[in-house]
Amino acid sequence: MIRPVVKEDAPMICDIYNYYVENTVITFEENPVDADEMGRRIQNITETHPWIVFEEEGLILAYAYASPWRVKSAYRFSAELTVYADVNHRGKKIGSTLYTALIKKMEEMGKHCLYGVIAVPNEASGKLHKRLGFTKCGHFHQVGYKFGKWVDVSYWERLSSELI
Repeated sequence: MIRPVVKEDAPMICDIYNYYVENTVITFEENPVDADEMGRRIQNITETHPWIVFEEEGLILAYAYASPWRVKSAYRFSAELTVYADVNHRGKKIGSTLYTALIKKMEEMGKHCLYGVIAVPNEASGKLHKRLGFTKCGHFHQVGYKFGKWVDVSYWERLSSELI
């Protein structure tokens, strides 16, 4: 079931996210996030943008949210999208299903340009973005330093067919 996030989801979201914090360069966060901090992040995001979860039998298996691309007003039709799936449920199309639902919500909100930001290498995320109509639009070299190595980031965009 896909549903909007609630603040009480924070502990399960932390369980998903902190795996990536502690074991991958997919996120540039270096320290685990506790439920109180995640609750604050949920509250801040959901004031203006959607955050959704994929829940099955009371367990959150993935989450996705949108956030402002930049703060200046002319950027108001753009957003950055994020999705994380529980490490034990990757490869089951849950993240793809959730990301698709988030894209639909963003287009319904009138967003014109959606961005995905991927730490490289991340072949699975690149394939996901390509499959969902994103095109690679940029690559930044060595912008993050984690686990003793420099990490590149690629930017992917999807333009809505609807124009203002």
